[in-house]
Amino acid sequence: MSVRKRFFPDSIAGPNQAWVADYVDAAGRRHRKQFKLKKDAEAYEKRASTEVADGTHIAPSDSITIEEAGDLWIKAKQRAGREQATIAQYRQHLDLHINPAIGHVKLPALTPVVLSKFEDELHDAGRSAAMIKKVMVSLGSILANAQKRGHAVRNVVRDMRGLGNGADARAEKRAKGKLRVGVDIPSPDEVKAFLGHLRGRWRPLMLVAVFGGLRASELRGLVWDDVDLVKGGVYVRQRADRYNAIGRPKTETSERYVSLPALVVNALREWRLVCPRKDTGKKGDAGQPAKVLQLVFPNGQGKVESLANIINRGLCPAMVRAGVTVDTGEVDAEGKPVLAAKYTGMHALRHFNASWLINSTKAGGLGLSPKEVQERLGHSSIVITMNTYSHLFERLDDGSEMSAAAAALLG
Repeated sequence: MSVRKRFFPDSIAGPNQAWVADYVDAAGRRHRKQFKLKKDAEAYEKRASTEVADGTHIAPSDSITIEEAGDLWIKAKQRAGREQATIAQYRQHLDLHINPAIGHVKLPALTPVVLSKFEDELHDAGRSAAMIKKVMVSLGSILANAQKRGHAVRNVVRDMRGLGNGADARAEKRAKGKLRVGVDIPSPDEVKAFLGHLRGRWRPLMLVAVFGGLRASELRGLVWDDVDLVKGGVYVRQRADRYNAIGRPKTETSERYVSLPALVVNALREWRLVCPRKDTGKKGDAGQPAKVLQLVFPNGQGKVESLANIINRGLCPAMVRAGVTVDTGEVDAEGKPVLAAKYTGMHALRHFNASWLINSTKAGGLGLSPKEVQERLGHSSIVITMNTYSHLFERLDDGSEMSAAAAALLG
């Protein structure tokens, strides 16, 4: 292995030169790579010789681009059985963010400098911090898959996670702040008013959301076979993605049993009598209709209800009727202020459910422990539960408790 100077003629500007890193890989093949500066050639030759000795070197001519690695990654995720919605999201990260900027870059050329510049470009293009984080996670997963296939030696994204990103994560968390009742979480009075203005098919759905804490996807995928009207609860065993495809719950711990109060169970009993049914047209044994898993909260044809309909026809109108609104700053034709629903996402009801589980019984809640709250919500880890809701758990009066403890210690 060596670094040498190479001269080549230029009829216009006179003789030019370049520095060439010359080495032989583990298979005995000779490789040359040109650099403008001697120090760059020496650095590359040193790194290449170390990698050859370790058996990890991949020559630039043998490597693939980030775009090619991304396509292999998508195919691997499809073979692993990832949901259509997840694959579509990965493809968006590639087509809209990664490939236009660095898709042409070969894997060995993806250095920390190139990666930092890519992040800066995403920020300058107006991408949100959350989106940039998702794109970088996808890029890290692409490189990890490329490593397994022998196309990449290192994962620059994951290498850089330990370089000051902890402080960035803490700063992001501080900026986001804690969930607040009346801002992010509906207050008990707001929920009471909201439930009092629900109509028709939306009432049982919202009752299960408020008192069961199910995710919107879990509500949309819930079937009557998983509803126990005798025991008084539901089994969460599947969910519906944004393409209305039924699949497994979000995580292993998302599969759970959730008990419900009598108010909700009675509403489900009444709803079952008029709930739309899906007819496949197929016949089972003895000419009877074939058994079909009937959805609990379907659309009018008995099929999966869209999330947009649930929000725009169920959640928001009931919020407005209940007076749980915010001023949009606009006025109607009569000069009256235009009001909009204060909470426009189903996850707000899940947040309320968490607060209801956490609040003490004297405050109208259940007073459950953090572990019980985690299990009811189906969080994959108690860390998620505590990071999100720890500030809602009741704390004893530190002053009086400490005084009593000191008095007991001193006799």
